Amino acid sequence: MTDLVNRPRRLRANQLIRDMVAETSLKVSSMIQPYFVCEGKNVKLEISSMPGIFRESPDSLVKSIAKDFELGIKRVMLFGVPETKDAQASSALGEKSVVNVATSMLKDKYGDDLFISADVCLCGYTKSGHCGLVSGDKIDNDSTLPVLTQMAIDLARAGCDCVGPSDMMDGRIGEIRDGLDDSGFTDTIIMAYSAKYASAYYGPFRDAAESAPQHGDRQSYQMDFRNRREAFKEVALDVEQGADIVMVKPALAYLDVISDVKTAFELPVAAYNVSGEYAMVKLMAQQGYADEKKLTLENLYSISRAGADIILTYHLRDILRHGWLK
Repeated sequence: MTDLVNRPRRLRANQLIRDMVAETSLKVSSMIQPYFVCEGKNVKLEISSMPGIFRESPDSLVKSIAKDFELGIKRVMLFGVPETKDAQASSALGEKSVVNVATSMLKDKYGDDLFISADVCLCGYTKSGHCGLVSGDKIDNDSTLPVLTQMAIDLARAGCDCVGPSDMMDGRIGEIRDGLDDSGFTDTIIMAYSAKYASAYYGPFRDAAESAPQHGDRQSYQMDFRNRREAFKEVALDVEQGADIVMVKPALAYLDVISDVKTAFELPVAAYNVSGEYAMVKLMAQQGYADEKKLTLENLYSISRAGADIILTYHLRDILRHGWLK
């Protein structure tokens, strides 16, 4: 018999041993469930491209989150789907903005027992479907910043614990930090979408949020997926300007970037397990091509293994409902 001193299989012999020596863990406390908030009352419409995910009016959302809260979901991210869109993204602002209404209702019910984060971006609120204001045929970076800042201030005033600027305008983190601080919201967290790539994985989200660009694309402001080193520059700028958490989006095709950011920076690193990644799992499971639990957990463990401290994922409700982490 071959004289083998090193036998790595010894540490894979059974589940108890594998669990004991596992290098990576998943914690529910490190995951955030996204929700889509629309206007109206008693509205709950399933999004066809994202099975199990809904557009909900604020009253319906509060009921859904009450059930999810009992499952163990204590951290949420809200995205708005307004009825009215215009060139100035007016429906993103003010206490009547649909996300602000929902945030106020949730804070009244849960207080600090529910962590509420909300998207700061104009794509769902502009007629153009772009993340910034349009001037001629270009996205006007600098005129967009005051609108994003006011949106963040209004969210904080409604009770939001954390704002998530996802627009990728240059300089917006500094502007938002100054605006929040000057308005007395010095404790509001900024989770910056720092390395957000122009990705084909966003398709189902754009269906859910009704935010697809009406002309052109987002490659002039979201990152080129061929670039890796550029992420360091984007993250470093956001850290310098006052971000508390930095994010890489999407997750699965950018595990190298997550790893790079985790190694280079000391802030918590978030990763967004985006709509297309979620939809692919659901489709494969529906067609019998994969076990949904196994594929979901493999994906999420890989994101954690790459270095993500926080994961935004549409799978969280299913994970808790079915006890997949037990």
